[in-house]
Parts: sequence; C-alpha cells; structure tokens
Amino acid sequence: MSFLTTRDGTQLYYKDWGTGPPVLFSHGWPLNGDAWESQMVHLATAGFRCIAHDRRGHGRSSQPWDGNDMDTYADDLRELIEKLGLEGVALVGHSTGGGEVARYIGRHGTGRVARVVLVGSVTPLMLRTSANPGGLPRSVFDGLRAGVAGDRSQCFRDLATPFYGANRPGAKVSQGLRDAFWRQGMQGGLRAELECIKAFSETDFTEDLRKFNVPTLILHGDDDQIVPLGASGQASAQLVPGAVLKIYPGGPHGLADLHREELNADLLAFLQA
Repeated sequence: MSFLTTRDGTQLYYKDWGTGPPVLFSHGWPLNGDAWESQMVHLATAGFRCIAHDRRGHGRSSQPWDGNDMDTYADDLRELIEKLGLEGVALVGHSTGGGEVARYIGRHGTGRVARVVLVGSVTPLMLRTSANPGGLPRSVFDGLRAGVAGDRSQCFRDLATPFYGANRPGAKVSQGLRDAFWRQGMQGGLRAELECIKAFSETDFTEDLRKFNVPTLILHGDDDQIVPLGASGQASAQLVPGAVLKIYPGGPHGLADLHREELNADLLAFLQA
C-alpha cells in the first residue's frame, strides 16, 4: 500500500496503476479512491498512468481532527502531485472532488496540469445565497449533518438511493453497488465526514473556475438529485473559458457506475484529443 505523509503528518493513501500520461482522480463525499476503479482500469489499459487518493479523513487515509477544508484538500493534492513528480497531469474530480480540483487550480495554478474533467462537480457553489439563488437551501445540508451525526450507517444506506437514482422508474441498481457505497462511507471518520459537508456545500469556487486555462470537460447528469445540473454543471461551464459541457440524459449523480461505459469512452476521447 502506498502512502504520502503530508506536512502536518497526515498519511494519505493512494493507488498508482499503469504507465503513460498521468491522470489523477479526486473522489466524491463520503467515498474514497475505490469509486474510480472502473475508470482507472479502463484508462490504464489504454496506456495512461492512473492515480487515485483517499482524501484525508476518508478511506484508508489518516483521520486528523483538523484540516478538513477545501484549502487543505487542495494543498494535499499539491503534495501528492509533487511527490509523484507529475507533469502534464489530467485532473478528474467528481462531486466534492471537483471542488478539490478547482481549489487546487485556484491556489496552485495549472503549471503541472494539462487537462481537467469535472464530473457532477459541486462547483461553483452548492449553498443557496442571495448571490446564488439557484443553490440548495441550508436546511438540506443541516439535515444531512443531522443524519450523519445521528445514524451514519443508515444515512449512507438511504443516501445511496438518490445518489444512483434508484428511486426512478425502471432504475436498475444492484444491492451490491449500494453496499459498496455504504462500505466506502463507513471507512471514513465521523469528524472528517461532518466537516466535509461544510466544505463541499459552503465553499465558493467561482474565482477558482475563472483561473482555469487548460482544456476542460464538464460532465453532468440531468437527473442528478445530489448536485443539481443548473446551479453546478451549467453554471461552471459558463465560468470556465472554453469549457465543453456534456449532459447525460437521465444521468444520476453516480455516473461512474451507472453510465460507466459512456463515461469511460468520454474520458478516453478527451484525454487522447
């Protein structure tokens, strides 16, 4: 198992598969790097080096009390990129991971970055404010916090339903997939997962997105019940110069699993362009 020890002593677990141009994946909440395994196998088989880490407090990484915020997540990403000597890396972020990627660029620039892919990303801002009327009300995130704090295990079992769109007519979502979501969520630490809700819902990535100056692909499902398309994917596409937005009809938040073949093909085509 591979670990990076950060400047504050936190150990970050990461997997590093294949050889070739590097692709670095950032996962969503409350998951870990395993959420990207299908994409990593597909791209590594096609000649790419694929790396995915477990965010601090999640998965197999350390569970520090402090540092569960977007600035620190972005700085952790920088340390991983520098440790592995990645140049010309493609950054791929899903949901919270999209915010992590955006904040990395906002803080550290694109000197080592060749391309960016945002998948169901929380950018530019999830929380409804006077300046962001299309966001979700604070009560949504307060309810999520209460659910995680009160019965985290049941909360993650329940959350898997809208995450994968299992509540839609004709949906085919296996129990195994739901169980995998629950397992990954339960690997993380309670403190980190609670703090991360604030990080992904209240961080404004508007200025970070405006600093993007590399080819950017934005992928989003139009039936995303977790991160609604209008205030996220579509809004992000308007802020990133030259961004390409692709909308998956009927797509839920869990595109990596429910639209695996299409997503894999889109990623490969974008990386090979």
